[in-house]
Order: sequence, then C-alpha cells, then structure tokens
Amino acid sequence: MNNPLSKLINAGIVNWTGDLPNKVNTIVAQTNRYLIDFNQATTETKRRGLLTQMFGASLDQETMVTPPFRTDFGPHIFLGKNVFINRDCFFVDLGGVYIEDNALIGPRTMLISVGHREDPAHRRDLVLQSVHIKQGAWLGANVTVLPGVTIGEDAIVGAGAVVTKDVPANTVVAGVPAKVLRTIQH
Repeated sequence: MNNPLSKLINAGIVNWTGDLPNKVNTIVAQTNRYLIDFNQATTETKRRGLLTQMFGASLDQETMVTPPFRTDFGPHIFLGKNVFINRDCFFVDLGGVYIEDNALIGPRTMLISVGHREDPAHRRDLVLQSVHIKQGAWLGANVTVLPGVTIGEDAIVGAGAVVTKDVPANTVVAGVPAKVLRTIQH
C-alpha cells in the first residue's frame, strides 16, 4: 500500500484539520477491507498476503499474526522476524508500532500509539508517539501499552498490565500501572 502519511510516525502533536482526516480515512477504509478478508481467510497463505498488503512490507516466514486481528490504520505496523501475535489484538498504529524479532504478544493486547491533547479546545488533535517492543520481549494476555512506551529487550509484561512508562530490558513488570517486580536472571 502506498503510504503518503509515513511522516506522521512519532510526529508528536498533529492538528486534525485540513486534508489530513480525509487522507487517514482513505487508508483506514482500505485497511478495514483487508481486515475483513484477513479475519475470514481460511488459509495462512491468504492471511499473510493480506497482511503484506496492509503493512506495505512482506512478513518474515516465521512471523505469525493469528485472527481475529484489528488495527485502526495498518501501514505503520512494523514486524521483525519470528514475531508471534496471538488472537484478538488491537493496534492503534498511526503513530507507529514496532515489534522486533522474537517478540511474543499475548491475546487481547492493545498497542496504542495515538493520544489526544488535554486541552478541550484542542482535544481532536492527535498526539502521535510510537510504541516499541524490543527483541525477545513477551507481553502476556490483555496487556495495554500506551503511546511513547518502549518495552525493553527480553522483558516480560504480566497479564492485564497497563504500561504507561518504558520497561527496562530483562525485567518482569505487572500491574496497573505496570511496575518492575524483578530482574530476569540469565
């Protein structure tokens, strides 16, 4: 998919005015068609082809996204090698979602790269901050990662956590908000 909006990745505050809503909505409409087909496809080959079209890049042979899967935009999702994304995940990716090699994403995980301004007069404006899941990280079921957060290499995020701040490499975090419980010993 041709993506004229790649400059929005991690762009910070973006005014939701002018032709931006129409440009975004055009891509969203195409992504929604891909998602309908992806979530109803009966073969892995068909699903992989649809994800390649939606993301605008081919998937590593060992990377797997299990249906149902949802995203609100699509082209700003970047997946490494041997990534596993479990069922019923939802990515808000206009600000960019990066998942590095060997990461595991549990079912019903939400990765959110878009927020809004606090000022009610400007609340429709977007605050775009990319989410980074580093190599070997493991997110348990029903985790929510908020805009601008990086999950460090080989970190583990416990089920149900809401991650509001960066997670150091080689740590286990859990809770709402997520807090470091311990360091992983190798």
